[in-house]
Amino acid sequence: MDRYDEVCAEHRWVVPERYNIAQDVCDKHPRDKLAMIWERHDGARRELHWGELQDLSNQAANVLREHGIERGERVAVVLPPTPETAAIFFGTWKNAGLLLSMSVLYGDEGIAHRLRDARPRVLVTDAANAPRFEHFVGDGVGELLILDDALLAGASTQFTTADTSCEDPAQLYYTSGTTGLAKGIVHAHRYLLAHEEFIHCHEVQDGERFHGMGEWAWAAGIAPLLGPWRLGAVQVVIQRAGGFDPEGQLDFLSRNAVTNVFTTPTAMRSMMAIEDAGTRFPCSFRRVCSAGEPLNPEAIRWFRDQYGLTVLDYYGLTESYPLCGNFPWMEVREGSMGRPMPGWDVRILDEDEHEVARGERGEICLRARSNPHYPLGYWENDEAAETTFGGAWFHTKDAATQDQDGYIWYAGRADDVIISAGYRIGPFEVESACIEHPAVREAAAVAAPDERRGTIVKAFVVLADGCAPSDALADEIKAFVRDRLSAYAYPRRIEFVTDLPKTLTGKIRRIELREREVSGGG
Repeated sequence: MDRYDEVCAEHRWVVPERYNIAQDVCDKHPRDKLAMIWERHDGARRELHWGELQDLSNQAANVLREHGIERGERVAVVLPPTPETAAIFFGTWKNAGLLLSMSVLYGDEGIAHRLRDARPRVLVTDAANAPRFEHFVGDGVGELLILDDALLAGASTQFTTADTSCEDPAQLYYTSGTTGLAKGIVHAHRYLLAHEEFIHCHEVQDGERFHGMGEWAWAAGIAPLLGPWRLGAVQVVIQRAGGFDPEGQLDFLSRNAVTNVFTTPTAMRSMMAIEDAGTRFPCSFRRVCSAGEPLNPEAIRWFRDQYGLTVLDYYGLTESYPLCGNFPWMEVREGSMGRPMPGWDVRILDEDEHEVARGERGEICLRARSNPHYPLGYWENDEAAETTFGGAWFHTKDAATQDQDGYIWYAGRADDVIISAGYRIGPFEVESACIEHPAVREAAAVAAPDERRGTIVKAFVVLADGCAPSDALADEIKAFVRDRLSAYAYPRRIEFVTDLPKTLTGKIRRIELREREVSGGG
């Protein structure tokens, strides 16, 4: 029996009946222990110990309570990554509330759908973003709170954290599918206990400096914040001015002596343009891991050449994450997502839910309700929840093969969802935004290969009568969709066509367009 088999055989899930994320991640730490090092793009810098963050989170809990947050109430958050933002997260859970954290990258329609669907009691944002949301008060949002220096300052630093069951709802994420608008996935407090990638992949050590590159609006941003904190790490956080800056990122990691990092393949591919990165930005990395999309071998080799370290790739979805990974004590096969995480019953199945032979292509599936991460369901959508989560297996819609030693190799999506720069993008939402433009009659969105992002959104557009194709019109449609949907989900390429391939019943055959892009015919 090799070490992997031993670790899996010894694994046991320990899930207390009464459990609260805020208590486990925030309240349990000694007050004099360093919790966060925070920097802003303009040079501002703070170091916070757990006592200060505990006081801030209690103040946030009291403010939220005063504004009607109690068990089951939703708190929406659109904020940059700051200590006070983390305090709002903890304050929500201390009140047994349900957190919905959103990105400033979302466009107006992306925000509107989430707010009207979740109907949060409060939306917490900053002064810079408040004008975007004022008109939602009474139309999805109960009250708008602006997080400034005064909001938390006068509140008491004493608060008794709610007694919550491990099954009580804690986190609301929205994820896009192939049809319809994004659906809210509800996770219980227990979901954090399943994030053992920080044990098996990152091997987080108490007191070490950790940095996660994901935004605090997705599972791949919030889990790398909470998971390492739970294990005693010091979070090193940067509040950027705009988009990702590879040189600025490496400089930040170098100056702050970060030893443990969560990154993404897109970020790594951006860094690869810096030929002398290891010399210009020396770092003392102990562990670097990546997730969000497949990690190409070239990026692994570049990082090893620059920093003498092999990046460990792991895999998961918002619904259940992480399903499999590479571990420091196991051979890394470049391009593979590794082996199933200990405690996770992951199989490669055919359409009849039978396990395929090793080496054959099938779908990555997780045995339902087999670990603490399993969702409570979709937000107020029991029918969809039963379809997706009610069976014996959760179907990821990701195709893969498994070699003779159990390593899983990604082979593409089994549906039309687009994965770009780690973001999960539903084609329906892109197409719907496109056809709102007066010049567009029909549209189909698919994934197209891209050197830096892996894949990007490409839209095939049929124009309305009287409209002529042009580069200027393509740019206009891109900007139109970006403003309405998000800064990451708009089509970066547009191809004008006279018609779209369809089935006999009139459904767009996106698979034909996808295959055309992959084969280089686009």
